[in-house]
Amino acid sequence: MKKNKILLISVLILNLLSSCAPKVKEGYDEKLGYSGNISISGAFALYPIVVLWSEDFKKLHPHVRFNISAGGAGKGIADVLTNMVDIGLVSRDLHPQEIEKGALPLFVAKDAVLGTFNANHPDAALLKTRGLTQAELQDIFTGNKYKTWRDIDRRFSNTAIGVYVRSDAAGAAETWAKFFKLSQEDLKGVGIFGDPGLAQAIKDNTFAIGFNNINYVYDLKTQMTTPNIAVIPIDKNKNGKIDPEEDFYSNLDELIAAVADHKYPSPPARDLAFVIQKNNASKLIKEFIHFVMAKQQQGYLLENGYVPLTDKQIELEFEKIHTP
Repeated sequence: MKKNKILLISVLILNLLSSCAPKVKEGYDEKLGYSGNISISGAFALYPIVVLWSEDFKKLHPHVRFNISAGGAGKGIADVLTNMVDIGLVSRDLHPQEIEKGALPLFVAKDAVLGTFNANHPDAALLKTRGLTQAELQDIFTGNKYKTWRDIDRRFSNTAIGVYVRSDAAGAAETWAKFFKLSQEDLKGVGIFGDPGLAQAIKDNTFAIGFNNINYVYDLKTQMTTPNIAVIPIDKNKNGKIDPEEDFYSNLDELIAAVADHKYPSPPARDLAFVIQKNNASKLIKEFIHFVMAKQQQGYLLENGYVPLTDKQIELEFEKIHTP
């Protein structure tokens, strides 16, 4: 709960400071570096690392002001297409109509959406060794088949499944639904706003199940899952157990390696992107994007729960912002 409060307070403080601060004229000085304002909004998945990137960028360019808010991928793409912000944070594939309106995605990292459940569930040990198949998860999140845990497996407790989904237009929800070849609207359950809220709802209900981005499941310092939340292993080969090659959830490093090596399915592994309006990025925005793509900042991703891009991927993203 404390982590969620800190995140929400950070969002409010950043918005308050930016709304009160006067606009800084954009420019560049050899001694002072860049100056100007950068506004960013969108996916909860990218919010934590973008705050860190902005702090590092300001160390080099102290006259740059940032306005960063987390409101979901849907808000990020809407804000950038209506010129409310310079950069939208998006954690899903762009829709064709968004591309037609001039949205340009620049991939900056990779992460994954994880199926999550309450760690105090009476069948937690069995869930971790048995796992759930893609089909079982689909039936849970569409409400088509299972109402109690015992409906899934007779060894499970005869208690109602508490299904939680996202109430906001979220990249995590769309990516989780895409795992089942569905859309976010097809997911059924109690709607909760935001990643922090959904994680807390799962922690508060012993029989809950949901989904979250990596950074709201694992503690970056201990590398272990945060208290009262656990990951649902995916039984990829459908043999009723989690085999050694499917077992990579015990700590954050193992999971990130599995995402990078494509052992964890994609989706729900997914690309994370900055979205700008095509041919409408200022020199300051391009400089910040270059900064984020730099090897030092990409290396920073691993220790913060993300998977960095390869050198070839970075090269391709650079070409996007330099192609007329």
